[in-house]
Amino acid sequence: MSNPLGPWNAWFAFSTQAARMYWEAQTVMLHRSLRIAQGGAKAEAEVQRMITEKVAALAEAQVAATMATLKGSMKHRVAKKALGVYAGRVRRNRRRLSK
Repeated sequence: MSNPLGPWNAWFAFSTQAARMYWEAQTVMLHRSLRIAQGGAKAEAEVQRMITEKVAALAEAQVAATMATLKGSMKHRVAKKALGVYAGRVRRNRRRLSK
């Protein structure tokens, strides 16, 4: 017997993961803004790092989504793979900037 709510549960789990990542991203944006506002070499390095990280994250997320698609994954799994790339990077930045 199959669970008729299965697809809804999968998308709900994805939405929860996205909301958690967005909350952490707000923290990263605050810390980065404060660091940039201080100016100096650290601020310049942070701006450069932010730009290169965004390009690299996009490429990595595209590869993860493409690989999941080629393996025949369901749509919510493809989305979760791409989101996982961004969530991991946000988490690492939050830890790094909170020190």
